[in-house]
This record gives sequence, structure tokens and C-alpha cells, in this order.
Amino acid sequence: MTNSMSLTILVIEDEAPIRRFLRASLPSHGYRLEEADTGENGLRQAAMHKPDLVILDLGLPDIDGLEVTKRLREWMSTPIIVLSARGREDDKIAALDAGADDYLTKPFGMGELLARLRVALRRTIRLPGETADPVFRVGDLRVDLLRRQVWVGDAEVHLTPIEYKLLTTLVQHAGKVLLHRHLLSEVWGPDYMQENHYLRVYMGLLRHKLEIDPARPRYLRTEPGVGYRLAAE
Repeated sequence: MTNSMSLTILVIEDEAPIRRFLRASLPSHGYRLEEADTGENGLRQAAMHKPDLVILDLGLPDIDGLEVTKRLREWMSTPIIVLSARGREDDKIAALDAGADDYLTKPFGMGELLARLRVALRRTIRLPGETADPVFRVGDLRVDLLRRQVWVGDAEVHLTPIEYKLLTTLVQHAGKVLLHRHLLSEVWGPDYMQENHYLRVYMGLLRHKLEIDPARPRYLRTEPGVGYRLAAE
């Protein structure tokens, strides 16, 4: 594993005493810290610094930590360790389902946190097709995953939630063919893995919004009988 001296940890936590504790403890173990006290600021810091790991509180003043986790997971696979006073099993399951890698209940010991950090960082890999930048670009198409905006040239394109989820799923694996069942499971859920007509309808809607000639798509490619692929270049 990379030496911890080169690793950056982003702490998204609104409780100043917790931030001070981490600021006093983690650098002495070789980690570089960035801090945010709100969810929105945390999302901006994540895009700016591209941390190696995120420590996240669930009870943030502006956005619930579960929503922050989901939004981070739209464009990054960086490990997320949740620190929270919410100790119920349902809360832990919800955090893990949202995309967190681990969960520590407050109060916590520094020894345990350091051990969890080491484990999470050992598992860290860059997933194939993961976007290293929160803004995906190909041709005139631009998808800002942080601000949740889509542009074609100078014109912003407004998508429905389903259209946006379908597009960002393709963005996360740009250049690779995604099977019908994978897209259906990711966008609509595992109960819809046989509903291929959903994909045909929504891919048609996306093409009419994003392509110059929907009948001859530049970006949203069909792999007949298999799935769809978003052009990466």
C-alpha cells in the first residue's frame, strides 16, 4: 500500500471537537487532512482534493450524510468510513447500502479508527472506467456529476431523475458495454432486470435530448442483443 504520508483524508464533520481530535491525531500517523463542516462543502472538497479516504458524519446541518454518500458514489469509489452517534442496526445498514465501506459509532477510540483506516485503504482500487474527475466530457457532451448538470455544447439539458440515473450509470463505465440487466438493476432495481423495453424507451428519450441525430447516435451506442455503451472519446 502507498505510504500514509502521501494519503489525504477528507473529514466531513460539523462537530468542531471531533474535527479538532482528528486534526490532532491523524497527521501524527502520517495522514494529510482536509476538512468540511457541511455536506455541500464536503462534496466540493472531495471534487477539489480527490481524497484517498472520506470520514463522514451522518448528522450534517444541511444534507444528511446518507445523501452525501450517495452523491459521492455517483463519481468516486474512494472508501467512506461513517462516524455517527446513530448506533441502530438499521442506521448502519442504511449507510452501508448507500455506499459506505465501514461504520463507527461515536464515541470511538483512535486505535480502532486507525485500524479501520488501514483496512479500508488496503482495499482501495480504482475501478475500471471510474471517472477521476467529477466532470465527464466527450465531444460536445459534458456531465458535471458534482453539480448534477448536463450540457451539450453551450446548452444545458434538463433530464428527468431516471434519465439522469441512466446517463450517470453509463458515465461511470464509459467506453465499456453494460448489459441490459446491469443497467436495469442499477437504474430501476433488481426486480426490473427483465424489462428491456424500459431501456429502449429511456435510451430513446436520452438520445433525443443529447444527440444531434438520434437515429445515428454519437454518444449512446447500442450493442445489439447485449446492452449499451457510452462513447469515451
